[in-house]
Amino acid sequence: MGLRRFAAKGAMKLAAWEYKIAYVDFRGRISSEGVEFIRQQGEHRTSFATRYLSTLGQDGWELAAVHPLIRTESSYFILKRPATAVKKEG
Repeated sequence: MGLRRFAAKGAMKLAAWEYKIAYVDFRGRISSEGVEFIRQQGEHRTSFATRYLSTLGQDGWELAAVHPLIRTESSYFILKRPATAVKKEG
């Protein structure tokens, strides 16, 4: 009953998000939407991942989740940022 009352008031509008998925191979490659991000020679793995996240952070992306994969040393990074415009389908 409380939930119905809250929804009926329309007091809260949910945020719209834009998402990006990146495949991360910590041995030296990150791939997202056809763009490759390569580890520099001598660069530590943690510095490599930090550099990637910092680059995306400048465009408003934040890391929302990490999904480890069965293959060792690889994961998916799920990033999000507030949607800038409503995208129309079809």
